Amino acid sequence: MSSTKKHKGNRKKKNKKLILASTTLTLLSLLLFTIYFMTIFNNKPNKLINKVINNETQKELTIFDTNSNERPIAIMIDNNVGNNSHAGLQESYLNYEIIVEGGLTRIMAIYKDRKVELIGPVRSSRHYFLDYALESDAIYAHYGWSTYAENDIQQLNVNNINGLTDDTPYWRDKLIKAPHNVFTSTENLRSYALTKNYQKTSSKWQLLKYDADEISLKHYQEKKQSSESNTTETNLLTANNISMQYSNHQTRSYKYDAENKYYLRFMNEEAHIDKLTNKQLHYKNIIIERVNNKTLDSYGRQDLDTVGYGTGYIITDGYALPINWTKTSRSAKTKYTYKNGKEIVLNDGNTFIQIVPTTSNITIG
Repeated sequence: MSSTKKHKGNRKKKNKKLILASTTLTLLSLLLFTIYFMTIFNNKPNKLINKVINNETQKELTIFDTNSNERPIAIMIDNNVGNNSHAGLQESYLNYEIIVEGGLTRIMAIYKDRKVELIGPVRSSRHYFLDYALESDAIYAHYGWSTYAENDIQQLNVNNINGLTDDTPYWRDKLIKAPHNVFTSTENLRSYALTKNYQKTSSKWQLLKYDADEISLKHYQEKKQSSESNTTETNLLTANNISMQYSNHQTRSYKYDAENKYYLRFMNEEAHIDKLTNKQLHYKNIIIERVNNKTLDSYGRQDLDTVGYGTGYIITDGYALPINWTKTSRSAKTKYTYKNGKEIVLNDGNTFIQIVPTTSNITIG
């Protein structure tokens, strides 16, 4: 073989090696760039890299869009109605129930990232509900207000939509007796909020932490005990049936559906039905929060110690654990922690927060 042919052969081999090395380097760079970009985008570096290496699919929350900063809407819901009179409560990602005058209760439903065509019946505001709307930075929708609520809404400059002063986003069902016949929709309220120049988005809306992977309170308790060798006491409760009393004529209860892994809701021992779906309301997570209440006037209007600290329970997937809650101001987020101080994390799904009087009789079993 001539020296010229030999030289050409060596050059071809060298070029092939260079091309192979260049291709490998390019692919490696693309992979690293992709991981880096996705890590920055999701702000979950260790978890994301582990999933890429192990070829796992990253789960996303379904209860709301984690990539959306759509501002929530909190809507006051009448609860002095029959068990099949509510509409749209299944579609809210977060609900509160709190005592009002006469030993009755009212509900505040919070919506985000979903279009719900029928919500109600909508009723008037009570001032302590503002504390829970503010901590989610929600636009506050109501039809009327107590004197206390009117003063607080004005003083706190709450972005609100009051049907008593402008009923544009609301309508009445003439087949239902007033005042229990006012309804609305998320689209109506968001369209009206634009005319008021209310902020459409929020970076501080999320109140609670969630995990797309199933969380077991039983496993959490077992893990906690194994890390504390001198601990034998357990606070874990089986939670197949939950009952709480707001007054001598108002009870709320839940029954665990193990097959579907959610809690069926009952009002005064009767199934609570959503008229939008004609199905019994059900919830993945329940938080019970004990709060001191007192009567303000002869009409029986209430006041609550929403700022401060107290106790309660987190309930999910058939088990319950005692928790503590703290809230440092009316607009500050309520922080829910286990007894060891670690902040609770909820299962992916809708949540009902039962704000009950400290004197309430609570049964979990």
